[in-house]
Amino acid sequence: MNQILLVIDAQQELLDGNQEVSPIYNKEQLIRNINKVIDKASQKGVPIAFVRDLDVAEGEGSGFQIHSEIHVPVEARIFDKSATNSFYKTGLLEYLKSQHIEHIVMMGCETQHCMDSAVRTATISGFDVTLVEDGHSTLGNDVLSAEQIIKHHNTTLHGHYNVDHFSIVRNSEEDLFDPTHYYYRENE
Repeated sequence: MNQILLVIDAQQELLDGNQEVSPIYNKEQLIRNINKVIDKASQKGVPIAFVRDLDVAEGEGSGFQIHSEIHVPVEARIFDKSATNSFYKTGLLEYLKSQHIEHIVMMGCETQHCMDSAVRTATISGFDVTLVEDGHSTLGNDVLSAEQIIKHHNTTLHGHYNVDHFSIVRNSEEDLFDPTHYYYRENE
Protein backbone atom coordinates (compact mmCIF):
# COMPACT_ATOMS: atom_id res chain seq x y z
CA MET A 1 0.00 0.00 0.00
CA ASN A 2 1.32 3.43 -0.91
CA GLN A 3 1.17 5.82 2.00
CA ILE A 4 2.60 9.12 3.19
CA LEU A 5 3.17 11.08 6.39
CA LEU A 6 1.69 14.57 6.09
CA VAL A 7 2.72 17.20 8.67
CA ILE A 8 0.61 20.35 8.50
CA ASP A 9 1.62 23.83 9.73
CA ALA A 10 4.33 22.70 12.17
CA GLN A 11 6.00 26.07 11.72
CA GLN A 12 8.34 27.93 14.05
CA GLU A 13 6.14 30.90 14.90
CA LEU A 14 2.93 28.88 15.10
CA LEU A 15 4.44 26.43 17.58
CA ASP A 16 6.49 28.96 19.59
CA GLY A 17 4.00 31.82 19.48
CA ASN A 18 4.89 35.50 19.21
CA GLN A 19 4.13 38.82 20.93
CA GLU A 20 0.38 38.47 20.27
CA VAL A 21 -0.16 34.70 20.47
CA SER A 22 0.95 32.12 23.02
CA PRO A 23 2.78 28.91 22.07
CA ILE A 24 0.73 25.99 20.82
CA TYR A 25 -0.70 23.73 23.54
CA ASN A 26 1.69 20.97 24.66
CA LYS A 27 4.36 22.15 22.21
CA GLU A 28 7.28 20.06 23.47
CA GLN A 29 5.31 16.81 23.40
CA LEU A 30 3.92 17.62 19.97
CA ILE A 31 7.43 18.14 18.56
CA ARG A 32 8.64 14.89 20.17
CA ASN A 33 5.70 12.98 18.70
CA ILE A 34 6.16 14.48 15.23
CA ASN A 35 9.83 13.49 15.29
CA LYS A 36 8.96 10.00 16.54
CA VAL A 37 6.54 9.45 13.65
CA ILE A 38 8.99 10.96 11.13
CA ASP A 39 11.54 8.40 12.33
CA LYS A 40 8.99 5.58 11.95
CA ALA A 41 8.12 6.74 8.43
CA SER A 42 11.77 6.97 7.45
CA GLN A 43 12.49 3.47 8.79
CA LYS A 44 9.64 2.07 6.68
CA GLY A 45 10.56 4.06 3.57
CA VAL A 46 7.33 6.06 3.73
CA PRO A 47 7.59 9.47 2.05
CA ILE A 48 7.05 12.60 4.13
CA ALA A 49 5.41 15.87 3.11
CA PHE A 50 4.98 19.14 4.97
CA VAL A 51 2.45 21.89 4.41
CA ARG A 52 3.26 25.45 5.46
CA ASP A 53 0.67 28.18 5.99
CA LEU A 54 1.58 31.44 4.24
CA ASP A 55 -0.24 33.37 7.00
CA VAL A 56 2.33 32.26 9.59
CA ALA A 57 4.97 34.99 10.02
CA GLU A 58 3.50 36.60 6.89
CA GLY A 59 5.11 33.79 4.85
CA GLU A 60 8.64 35.00 5.51
CA GLY A 61 11.76 34.42 7.58
CA SER A 62 12.55 31.82 10.19
CA GLY A 63 9.08 32.04 11.77
CA PHE A 64 7.55 30.75 8.54
CA GLN A 65 9.86 27.73 8.32
CA ILE A 66 9.15 24.28 9.71
CA HIS A 67 10.08 24.32 13.40
CA SER A 68 13.84 24.04 13.90
CA GLU A 69 13.45 21.12 16.34
CA ILE A 70 11.56 19.01 13.81
CA HIS A 71 13.74 16.58 11.87
CA VAL A 72 12.87 17.39 8.27
CA PRO A 73 14.28 14.76 5.90
CA VAL A 74 16.16 16.20 2.92
CA GLU A 75 13.86 14.40 0.49
CA ALA A 76 10.63 15.65 2.14
CA ARG A 77 8.20 17.52 -0.11
CA ILE A 78 6.99 20.93 1.03
CA PHE A 79 3.74 22.57 -0.08
CA ASP A 80 2.68 26.11 0.79
CA LYS A 81 -0.95 27.05 1.27
CA SER A 82 -2.91 30.27 1.45
CA ALA A 83 -6.14 28.73 2.78
CA THR A 84 -7.14 26.65 5.79
CA ASN A 85 -7.43 23.58 3.59
CA SER A 86 -4.08 21.98 2.70
CA PHE A 87 -5.54 20.67 -0.56
CA TYR A 88 -6.74 24.04 -1.90
CA LYS A 89 -4.50 25.21 -4.79
CA THR A 90 -1.34 23.68 -3.32
CA GLY A 91 -0.60 20.83 -5.71
CA LEU A 92 -0.83 18.39 -2.79
CA LEU A 93 -3.79 16.44 -4.15
CA GLU A 94 -2.18 16.09 -7.57
CA TYR A 95 1.07 14.95 -5.97
CA LEU A 96 -0.68 12.32 -3.81
CA LYS A 97 -2.60 10.97 -6.80
CA SER A 98 0.55 10.88 -8.97
CA GLN A 99 2.24 8.79 -6.27
CA HIS A 100 -0.80 6.47 -6.04
CA ILE A 101 -1.12 7.21 -2.31
CA GLU A 102 -3.96 5.33 -0.60
CA HIS A 103 -3.28 6.07 3.08
CA ILE A 104 -2.26 9.34 4.75
CA VAL A 105 -0.96 9.61 8.31
CA MET A 106 -1.62 13.20 9.47
CA MET A 107 -0.11 15.39 12.19
CA GLY A 108 0.20 19.12 12.82
CA CYS A 109 -1.71 22.28 13.72
CA GLU A 110 -4.32 23.63 14.36
CA THR A 111 -6.73 20.88 15.29
CA GLN A 112 -10.10 22.55 14.63
CA HIS A 113 -8.99 24.39 11.52
CA CYS A 114 -6.33 22.97 9.21
CA MET A 115 -6.27 19.44 10.62
CA ASP A 116 -10.03 19.01 10.55
CA SER A 117 -10.34 20.29 6.98
CA ALA A 118 -7.41 18.15 5.78
CA VAL A 119 -8.84 14.95 7.26
CA ARG A 120 -12.27 15.56 5.80
CA THR A 121 -10.98 16.63 2.39
CA ALA A 122 -8.66 13.63 2.18
CA THR A 123 -11.48 11.15 2.81
CA ILE A 124 -13.70 12.65 0.12
CA SER A 125 -10.71 12.75 -2.23
CA GLY A 126 -10.18 8.98 -2.11
CA PHE A 127 -7.74 8.47 0.78
CA ASP A 128 -7.93 6.61 4.05
CA VAL A 129 -6.56 8.76 6.87
CA THR A 130 -4.93 8.00 10.19
CA LEU A 131 -4.98 11.07 12.41
CA VAL A 132 -2.30 10.79 15.08
CA GLU A 133 -4.17 11.20 18.37
CA ASP A 134 -1.26 12.86 20.18
CA GLY A 135 0.17 14.43 17.05
CA HIS A 136 -1.95 17.56 16.60
CA SER A 137 -2.56 20.65 18.69
CA THR A 138 -4.18 24.06 18.87
CA LEU A 139 -4.33 27.26 20.89
CA GLY A 140 -7.89 26.86 22.18
CA ASN A 141 -10.47 29.63 22.02
CA ASP A 142 -12.99 31.53 24.18
CA VAL A 143 -15.37 28.55 24.23
CA LEU A 144 -13.17 25.45 24.60
CA SER A 145 -9.69 24.82 25.93
CA ALA A 146 -7.04 23.39 23.61
CA GLU A 147 -7.30 20.05 25.42
CA GLN A 148 -11.09 19.97 24.93
CA ILE A 149 -10.79 20.78 21.23
CA ILE A 150 -8.20 18.02 20.72
CA LYS A 151 -10.30 15.43 22.58
CA HIS A 152 -13.43 16.48 20.70
CA HIS A 153 -11.76 16.12 17.31
CA ASN A 154 -10.14 12.80 18.19
CA THR A 155 -13.61 11.51 19.06
CA THR A 156 -15.39 13.11 16.10
CA LEU A 157 -12.85 12.14 13.44
CA HIS A 158 -12.39 8.53 14.60
CA GLY A 159 -14.55 6.59 12.21
CA HIS A 160 -15.46 9.67 10.16
CA TYR A 161 -16.26 8.39 6.71
CA ASN A 162 -17.22 9.56 3.28
CA VAL A 163 -18.68 6.45 1.63
CA ASP A 164 -15.54 4.61 0.47
CA HIS A 165 -12.81 6.13 2.64
CA PHE A 166 -12.62 7.11 6.27
CA SER A 167 -10.41 8.33 9.07
CA ILE A 168 -9.31 6.60 12.22
CA VAL A 169 -7.42 8.00 15.19
CA ARG A 170 -4.39 6.17 16.57
CA ASN A 171 -1.68 7.00 19.11
CA SER A 172 1.89 7.80 18.03
CA GLU A 173 3.12 4.68 19.87
CA GLU A 174 1.19 2.43 17.48
CA ASP A 175 2.42 1.10 14.14
CA LEU A 176 0.74 3.89 12.20
CA PHE A 177 2.10 2.65 8.87
CA ASP A 178 0.30 -0.65 9.27
CA PRO A 179 -3.17 0.78 8.58
CA THR A 180 -6.18 -0.87 10.20
CA HIS A 181 -8.87 0.51 7.88
CA TYR A 182 -9.36 -2.84 6.13
CA TYR A 183 -10.02 -4.54 9.46
CA TYR A 184 -12.91 -2.15 10.06
CA ARG A 185 -14.25 -2.62 6.52
CA GLU A 186 -14.25 -6.40 6.89
CA ASN A 187 -16.21 -6.18 10.14
CA GLU A 188 -18.96 -3.84 8.92
